[in-house]
Amino acid sequence: MDQNRAPVFEALEAMRQDKLVPFDVPGHKRGKGNRVLTDFLGERCMSVDVNSTKYLDSLGHPTGIIKEGEELAAAAFGAASAFFMVGGTTASIQAMILSNVRKGEKLILPRNVHQSIVNALILCGAVPVYINPQTSRRLGIALGMSVNDVLRTIDENPDARAIFVNNPTYYGICSNLKEIVKAAHAHGMRVLCDEAHGAHFYFGQGLPVSGMAAGADMAAVSMHKSGGSLTQSSFLLCGPDVDADYARQIINLTQTTSASYLLISSLDISRRTLAQDGKRIFEKVKQYAAYAREEISQIGDYLVYSEEMINGDSIFDYDTTKLSVNTYDLGLAGIEVHDILHDEYDIQIEFGDLGNFLAYISIGDRTKNIERLIGALYEIRRRYRRGKNELPHFEYISPQVILTPQEAFYARSRSLPLEDSMGHICCESLMTYPPGIPLLAPGEQITTEIIEFINTSRERGCVITGTQDITARHIKVLDQ
Repeated sequence: MDQNRAPVFEALEAMRQDKLVPFDVPGHKRGKGNRVLTDFLGERCMSVDVNSTKYLDSLGHPTGIIKEGEELAAAAFGAASAFFMVGGTTASIQAMILSNVRKGEKLILPRNVHQSIVNALILCGAVPVYINPQTSRRLGIALGMSVNDVLRTIDENPDARAIFVNNPTYYGICSNLKEIVKAAHAHGMRVLCDEAHGAHFYFGQGLPVSGMAAGADMAAVSMHKSGGSLTQSSFLLCGPDVDADYARQIINLTQTTSASYLLISSLDISRRTLAQDGKRIFEKVKQYAAYAREEISQIGDYLVYSEEMINGDSIFDYDTTKLSVNTYDLGLAGIEVHDILHDEYDIQIEFGDLGNFLAYISIGDRTKNIERLIGALYEIRRRYRRGKNELPHFEYISPQVILTPQEAFYARSRSLPLEDSMGHICCESLMTYPPGIPLLAPGEQITTEIIEFINTSRERGCVITGTQDITARHIKVLDQ
């Protein structure tokens, strides 16, 4: 297919030149009805914030330019089919799960999944079978899934419908995806990939294998993270054995019927850009990341980790575009470095946890920005270094799953102070965000270790989210 085409973008450009008088929604009528918004976003943007029409196709039932754009995306990503998603990769992930597992069926997944996966289990009623990831005590982070752990879990749960894999994790760690796919397919199970942080795997060179290249059945790809499209835009990719028509039915259960053409066209344009020039773009990103790692490593007390961590199993591969930095030897939590960078140096990094921070390097970075980050980290060490500190190391404790997430979430519950909840069954999710990995999920028993880790995270400045109580001081538990 001609990857120089961007049919949605081309149609919107043509529409901008026409003299049509709009008597349809949206009510701002191409920006004329909301001057403040138009001044803020620009007339060009507002002029293409339009609704589905016979001429612009429909996202829920595409037959024209959107259909063509999705076919081009499928070809570019090496998929059998692809879908424009305007509800973020959350919507893509939920569509994957809802189209593969039903109420009472098992889904094998690592415990360090994003909250959107747990939310999907609440919606469909599936039963989670968790594989606890191995952890790095030195870094305080979860690793990938060991193939042996996957094989053991398959043997113990031969009736599972699918296996869910992070490719990569937030920190850039990849599991042995090809072997996991091989094992799953040998037992009649589907493989679903969360590639929220892996869009560049499809276009760069010398990067970990992508979901589609590894033979996964479905993959949710955050094009807006490393691919350059607008926030909230994503692709859902399907392999040849997936019924694409059924997948679209599932997507249409939750995705808006008033899809934003700004988001759709940004996917269309970004796909074209990466198909044309992705190799060069992501080679530059890798060079930026490598340079930043080398320079930050020279500062002292920052442990910058990358592909040297590869062990052939729980760290089968590593995404070298990631700039992940451990701060234990500095005596500061990663979230503290995050806050200092923002408040004193006007630098916004992706996130910080108790022992690490992640600076996201991508298609839009420039050398001067990398140099500014390096300089700021040098100054932070000079000004704030406290010496090696015993920050808590968190091991993933095998969760005691008493109820399915759906059963617990909809059960009769009561609110307790977090400190008084030990031993109770959690009825909501609780997490630090980002990265949005639940420390507690509905249906799990609350332990002393979890409570201690939550309190330490809060003291260090991590944002605790997910609970009905906006302060996360109270948690809903099963009313027994």
